[in-house]
Formats: sequence, structure tokens, C-alpha cells
Amino acid sequence: PMSILNTVNKSPFERNALESCLKFANSGDPVLLFEDGVYAVLKGTSAEGQVKAALDKQSIYVLGPDLAARGFSEERVIEGVKLVDYAGFVDLAAETDKVQAWL
Repeated sequence: PMSILNTVNKSPFERNALESCLKFANSGDPVLLFEDGVYAVLKGTSAEGQVKAALDKQSIYVLGPDLAARGFSEERVIEGVKLVDYAGFVDLAAETDKVQAWL
């Protein structure tokens, strides 16, 4: 089967892009959160349960520079979510067959 890198760049508190992504993404396909999508991986938010549940079937990544740009440190990230830099983003895109942006 084709592997897809799923990307979400919208806050889970403004859009349901993350919810749709987690519902429809194939099990095992990576999910990358960047821009305002990084808010989804912060501990103690209403999205935390959803993200933790998804970690059972997806690898979830967050773009470190976007997290830092919004004033958050790695310590605020839900356990199990992997931090990547721009090179890591490129690697994920290269390792998968296509990129699906969830809007």
C-alpha cells in the first residue's frame, strides 16, 4: 500500500483538520504537525486525549522550529510525539509516496 505523510498546519481549536486526519489517515502513516498545528501536541489541552489515542496507530511528529516560534519548549510536548527539524520534515516527505495536507 502507498504510504502518505499527513500534514496539519491549523490549530485544533479553530479547525477540525486534525480530527479528520486522525480519523481517516491509514494506520501507520506518519502525521506531521506544523505552523498552528503544533498546538495539538501540547500537554494539558482539550486535544491531548485525541493525540494520545492516535499514538497507538500513528507516528506523530511536530516541527520543532514552529513550536519554538510560538514560545513552547520540548517539555510541553505530549510524550510519544517526535520532534523534527526542517531536514526531518524533508526526510519524512521523501520516505513516503505522497503528502496529504489536511485543511
